[in-house]
Amino acid sequence: MSKILIRGAKVLGGEQQDVLIDGETITQVGAGLSADGAEVVEADGKILLPGLVDLHTHLREPGREDSETVLTGTRAAASGGYTSVFAMANTFPVADTAGVVEQVWRLGQESGYCDVQPIGAVTVGLEGQKLAELGAMHESAAGVTVFSDDGKCVHDAVIMRRALEYVKAFDGVVAQHAQEPRLTEGAQMNEGVVSAELGLGGWPAVAEESIIARDVLLAEHVGSRVHICHLSTAGSVEIVRWAKSRGIRVTAEVTPHHLLLTDELVRSYDPVYKVNPPLRTERDVMALREALADGTIDIVATDHAPHPHEDKDCEWAAAAMGMVGLETALSVVQETMVDTGLLDWAGVADRMSFTPARIGRAEGHGRPVSAGEPANLTLVDSAYRGPVDPAGFASRSRNTPYEGRELPGRVTHTWLRGKATLVDGKLT
Repeated sequence: MSKILIRGAKVLGGEQQDVLIDGETITQVGAGLSADGAEVVEADGKILLPGLVDLHTHLREPGREDSETVLTGTRAAASGGYTSVFAMANTFPVADTAGVVEQVWRLGQESGYCDVQPIGAVTVGLEGQKLAELGAMHESAAGVTVFSDDGKCVHDAVIMRRALEYVKAFDGVVAQHAQEPRLTEGAQMNEGVVSAELGLGGWPAVAEESIIARDVLLAEHVGSRVHICHLSTAGSVEIVRWAKSRGIRVTAEVTPHHLLLTDELVRSYDPVYKVNPPLRTERDVMALREALADGTIDIVATDHAPHPHEDKDCEWAAAAMGMVGLETALSVVQETMVDTGLLDWAGVADRMSFTPARIGRAEGHGRPVSAGEPANLTLVDSAYRGPVDPAGFASRSRNTPYEGRELPGRVTHTWLRGKATLVDGKLT
């Protein structure tokens, strides 16, 4: 592989520096670098970050290739600055055996755009009745360390305790979709003033908060790691903050859409705003931003949930839940966290690369931009601002809530182990 010289980049938003890549590795970082025969990328003050890592992506393959495939999903990831994604288990068949997770892992290897780490199901068929083959998935070629029934809650406390005990043996983590099912039967949106006015079934905050409270206590009892998926309420923030103050091994994520959008948008009855967990109130949004800034919430994860046109272009009650997010996540984080002064770019690198890589043990990712480290990098034009056009998405699906909305920032380049996957905003 040839040498690449990135000239004049603001590394993690700091002073402008040059970065030299030789093969798969960063060899030098400093001012005034040169290299004979190197391909030169003029960064002109753009922000250079470690490649982003998403701990929560739905790639849909196998089984729902009409929504997304591993190839199209990883192309979308590269477009958004990601070099590693964790693929959720709710596929068809469910990723609850070594065979299925190895299939997803190998498809990721073949794509070449982004490393794919499968997440294994906690229970067989996501049915919440019997533990899946956690050990076999961990010992497979995929080396699964994160397990989740996302889309469904592991609602049985005994099953959840057993899962936490099992993964403790290899320092794995159970990622919980916190939703008490009996409290959300028939729920269509956040329970509150707007749901009452619209006459839609309400999704109470306590349905999320009660599961989080139970699970952090179980994690404390077992001494194991629990991760809270797509945390969405102010009350959930307080529970996680309390758990961390006790030394409980809990981490939590927030999605970009929960940092920006509120349940007021549901007044349009546009199913693009239908998501699980639902969009919450302005108070919740502000609490989530503050918690991400102070570290109570550890990471940003996209919950990229592609759906074909027919599953979203229908009446609200019949529409599928979910939004695509890989290609807009960094822009939303810039809008809500950087441009508001809540995080600097080093903080973004922590929440979107360093920490998710650590939680999921993504080898070679979430590393410092320094000599000797793998050249997994993304270059961001933070001065750019423009409307979101889903027609240009690399994802197979277009169910974005941001169509036509102006957002800041644009990923111009992504490198996976020194190989350019995105150049000047175009996939290689």
